[in-house]
Amino acid sequence: MSATSHSSSGHAWILSTGRFLPEKVLSNKDLEQMVETSDEWIITRTGIRERRIAAADEFTSSMGVKAAQRALARVSLDPMDIDLILVATLTPDYVFPNTACLIQKELGAWNAAALDLQAACSGFLYALAMAQSLIVSGMYRNILVIASEKLSAITDYQDRTTCILFGDGAGACIVSREPHGFRIDKVCLGADGCQADLLIMPAGGGKEPASRETVENRKHFIKMKGNELFKHAVRRMEFSLKECLEACQLKEEEVGWVIPHQANSRIIDAIAKRFSHLPPDRIFRTVEKYGNTSASSVIIALDELVETGRVKQNDPIILTAFGGGLTWGSAVLTYEAS
Repeated sequence: MSATSHSSSGHAWILSTGRFLPEKVLSNKDLEQMVETSDEWIITRTGIRERRIAAADEFTSSMGVKAAQRALARVSLDPMDIDLILVATLTPDYVFPNTACLIQKELGAWNAAALDLQAACSGFLYALAMAQSLIVSGMYRNILVIASEKLSAITDYQDRTTCILFGDGAGACIVSREPHGFRIDKVCLGADGCQADLLIMPAGGGKEPASRETVENRKHFIKMKGNELFKHAVRRMEFSLKECLEACQLKEEEVGWVIPHQANSRIIDAIAKRFSHLPPDRIFRTVEKYGNTSASSVIIALDELVETGRVKQNDPIILTAFGGGLTWGSAVLTYEAS
């Protein structure tokens, strides 16, 4: 089953974007010293060469603040002009209070309501759909959407099947009524709770609170059934992409860029094969440099693509993601700089 957000009149726009990546680099060579793996093995199976790791004094909130400040600066928007802060993350600073409130304080966005949401790696698209709906409804004028993850805090560096994948980082965008930047044409979302055990952190919530046993059994780290997850990821993102394209009456060859969730290169390659009319060089990738940064991967990539200057007027941009839950989603944006 899928849920789709759509506007009956008017549009919401992404005015600007921003990103933040920590300075510390964890390379495949570094991982060779930590677990039984090799640079060749990692590259062959994931396409990842390195990932960024937050410093001890860098958190989901502080990384989110820096990404947000860059997005605000690009359109000279004052934090007091923000009506709502939405933060997509599965690694909040605390269970409560929410990370959005911590970011509000640091930004000085005192007019903004503040909310976290969690849809794992699909989190940014879920937040974008919520922001779109609130803008189109007329409830808010400017919404700050942030996706920030400190996955190194929940990655088991004794598990070679997962520790090679994940990195830290944050991305942000301003969603507004103002007609400039990326027009949000369509957002399609979906979920399948029957597959929740494929990607999960077993302990630390209300069902299995922290205890000596949960810590000793390493239940506070990411657990993933990779082979099964791969099949679901490819199928769900393909379905979601086609749903969005059909809704916007777009053909594959008309798409300017596709920005998939940067989970690993094999998933991205599998998606590309299913869209044979889309030139491979139109699929934007950052996975080699940053690894899988969960909810933040798509918005980090969008910000980086914008900086390259390769997005042209009226280019349709397709975003797609898949994550634990299971959750998935896609969005169609149209670039209208003027």
